[in-house]
Amino acid sequence: MPRQPPTGPVGRSYPSARPYPQGRQPPPGRQPPREPPRQSSWEPPRREPPPREPPARRAAPVARPRRRKKVVGQNPKPRITIGRILMIMALVLAGLKLVDIQGFQASDLSAKAQKQSLHYLTIPAQRGTITDRNGTQLAFNVDIRALTAQPDKMRLNWNAPSVALAHKGISYEQHTRTIADEMVRLVGASLDEQQLITELRSNVTFVYLALAVDPTAAAKITSDFPGEIGSEVRSQREYPDGSVAANVIGLANWRTDRTVAGMHGIVGLESSMDGVLAGQSGREAMNTEQGDNGVVIPNSQRVLQQAVPGQDVQLTIDADLQYVVQQKLAEYVAKTGARKGSAVVLDAHTGEVYALANDVTFNPNDPNTVTNANAGDPAVTTPFEPGSANKIVTAAAAIDEGLVTPTSVLTVPGQFQNGDKVVQDDWPHGNWQMTVTGIFAKSSNVGADELAKQVGPQNFDQMLMKMGIGQKTGVGLPGESAGYVPPMSKWSASTFGNLPIGQGLSMTVLQLADMYQTIANDGLRMPPRIIKSMTRPDGTVVPAPSPQGVRVISPKSAQTIRMMMRSVTQKAGGLQDGTAPLAALPGYQISGKTGTGQQVDPACRCYSRTKNTVTFAGILSADNPRFVVGVMLDNPANNQVAGLTAAPLFHELASYLAQRYDVPVSTGTTPYVTLVAQS
Repeated sequence: MPRQPPTGPVGRSYPSARPYPQGRQPPPGRQPPREPPRQSSWEPPRREPPPREPPARRAAPVARPRRRKKVVGQNPKPRITIGRILMIMALVLAGLKLVDIQGFQASDLSAKAQKQSLHYLTIPAQRGTITDRNGTQLAFNVDIRALTAQPDKMRLNWNAPSVALAHKGISYEQHTRTIADEMVRLVGASLDEQQLITELRSNVTFVYLALAVDPTAAAKITSDFPGEIGSEVRSQREYPDGSVAANVIGLANWRTDRTVAGMHGIVGLESSMDGVLAGQSGREAMNTEQGDNGVVIPNSQRVLQQAVPGQDVQLTIDADLQYVVQQKLAEYVAKTGARKGSAVVLDAHTGEVYALANDVTFNPNDPNTVTNANAGDPAVTTPFEPGSANKIVTAAAAIDEGLVTPTSVLTVPGQFQNGDKVVQDDWPHGNWQMTVTGIFAKSSNVGADELAKQVGPQNFDQMLMKMGIGQKTGVGLPGESAGYVPPMSKWSASTFGNLPIGQGLSMTVLQLADMYQTIANDGLRMPPRIIKSMTRPDGTVVPAPSPQGVRVISPKSAQTIRMMMRSVTQKAGGLQDGTAPLAALPGYQISGKTGTGQQVDPACRCYSRTKNTVTFAGILSADNPRFVVGVMLDNPANNQVAGLTAAPLFHELASYLAQRYDVPVSTGTTPYVTLVAQS
């Protein structure tokens, strides 16, 4: 029996193969150890070394910061200190700024923030009313509304997805037609429906749809279409009598300029007294934050300054008389073929203007009819050469100086040489013996110049000045002309021959009537005025200041001239007729004077023989003056003189005045006087 190899030391057994420890597995790719092959002869088993675990991957070495080389003599502490100081300074500055903002600037910044969220609106002031002397309204305001829209915003909102669902398929085009239909239904046919639709469908930012809408209708429209149709508070000027006194009152209209939003005057008293009538606009703040539908948030508006209404203005004009004067004037302009005409009626004692008319006028209720040709007031803006009506200046100077009396007789030739000009009467005659009354009653140019020579240039020039010729009357109307009187330093040899007969100087109809008001008021000229009083918003009535009277001649001289000028209307037959019998009024003594002034012909720069300006100024009545009337007709056809044109117009106006104001009849008839003593 063969011998078995020993299994190990005595008392120990050796396994055939060494297993891996519990829980250990051979490394991947490595086979477990095999049993050693059996040997024929016994050898001690070779002991295999235990399997080695795979070496762990070494971590990358950590880079260590390089150590700065220490610079000899450098200390880091100052830099740290500086950094800390800068940080402290920055904190201090930030703290100071915070204190400044929260403490000192808090109110200003708050106001700026509030201002950015506010929109300021102008509150238009109520414009004052214009009335005549009897309280009849000639111009007043009516509240209206202007309807507005923002088409681009409307379309954007309508097509927004969140809103479109609520429309139930209605297009924006259908919606705009609905708005236009409603506006036409409530406002009236004055609106063009197709035009409204076009504007609502446009791409503009803002548009006015209607400018004069009744407030009730406007409120209904804006409530039906909230956030889409807006409303602006406006007013409209109404002139109930239309063209009556339109040249005096003028015209006011609404201005859309936001800086001056409100009613403002354009022409006439509406313009010259705009500061009194317009008042003072107020100011309102509105929060710009709005609701989803564009409606202003309630209680977000507040009035910063209340509007102050304008003052009411009362004129001295009588509207009924003004109407009659305008109608009669237009009638006589047409009847005589004159180019134009003007007329004025003054109170004989106060100078108040009762009527001031032009044949060309306009209707202020229709601003489209207003033009430069009809919007003026020629009665105060357009002077003319008055002709023989200016002889009242020579009469006043000669009588007041005591140079002559009404019955004084002068030799009056048919003509005489005055410098380089020949002065002659309108009718041929030889040397006539004429009374001073006759010289004026028959309007002798030669006789007037003979009297002016006795007066002298200096006294004559002073009388013109005292009569107010060449000066504005201060009536209170815009554009008033002063007329023209050449200064004595520019008088030529023939100037003093022209001025006494009304050539070489000019005046307005108002100035013409003002001269005769002096004679009617016993020599005291009262500058005419047209403003009677003003009423403040609190109801206080403030009378217009009365002008200071100017003593021109003595009362006795004025009375003498009034009596002397009655003979102008005298009709005694033959040479004893005055120039204006057609101006006479039965029952009343009329004192006045005709004037036929030659117009300058531009072609020859000389006086025309066919173009005249005819005038008549008269006093109702001579023995008890109540009114003064001045009329002017520009170039009547067929070279008609004043006695046949202006005088009959005065007659009709005086007749109406006597009836309307119950002017007492004269105590006696006008006596006949001798005009031509010997021919």
